[in-house]
Amino acid sequence: MTTGGVPGRAPGEGLTVGAVAGLVGVSVRTLHHWDRIGLAPASGRTWSDYRVYDDDDVARIHRILVYRELGFPLAQIRGLLDDPDVDARAHLTRQRELLVGRISHLQEMVSAVDRLKEALAVNAPLTPEDRAEIFGTDWNEEWQDEAAERWGETPQWAQSQHRAGSMSKDEWARVKAEAETLNTDLAAAKRAGVDPSSTEAAALAERHRASIARFYDCTHSMQVLLARMYRQDPRFARTYESLEPGLTEWLATAVEANASANGVDPDAATWS
Repeated sequence: MTTGGVPGRAPGEGLTVGAVAGLVGVSVRTLHHWDRIGLAPASGRTWSDYRVYDDDDVARIHRILVYRELGFPLAQIRGLLDDPDVDARAHLTRQRELLVGRISHLQEMVSAVDRLKEALAVNAPLTPEDRAEIFGTDWNEEWQDEAAERWGETPQWAQSQHRAGSMSKDEWARVKAEAETLNTDLAAAKRAGVDPSSTEAAALAERHRASIARFYDCTHSMQVLLARMYRQDPRFARTYESLEPGLTEWLATAVEANASANGVDPDAATWS
């Protein structure tokens, strides 16, 4: 007779990294990274040296995910979890308080978005035909839906929708022209071998931030996270690489260097 078991759990051992990834909803790559930096190390190894996680390891990962959802940088999360004066119950109590506060804040944001929707109703935002005329084949209507799903609950999204909704067709045309000029200048700087940590690159990084700030207030910390997304999202990378090979990495490096010069640690950047 055979008995059932937990998928990914070897007899007498913990859960494999793949099983934990499926259980908590993060990638195996993320768990490997957290193990390497000591944030969420696997407490065991199989005879063939594969990572295995016990119940306490998984509980720690769940606490990490809550703190990350609340916007804490990984370095701070590790410090919180490794504080010898704070036990697991205290962490859960604190996280509950933070989550309740966030729920209240999100409810206020929903009301604010509703008010903005009412205000935008009197404006005439760009139609799909207008976007096609201004942006040509570069515009994809699905991007709007994707952005709404990804950032729709943030204050920046509400702010961008308000500003974009009040822009005229001529203003959108100027936005496109300015973006093309900026991209041309970025590519030229990379092609000329401009040091991404130089003052010339910093000026370009500030122009890049200003182009974002046209739609919502963009801090240096937010810009770092956006530049990091350029590295990770092939669609953004293709756009910059089509202008100049290596431009994606050059821009991200320039943004991080400029952020550092303005007192922001890129490794601890948050959406604030």
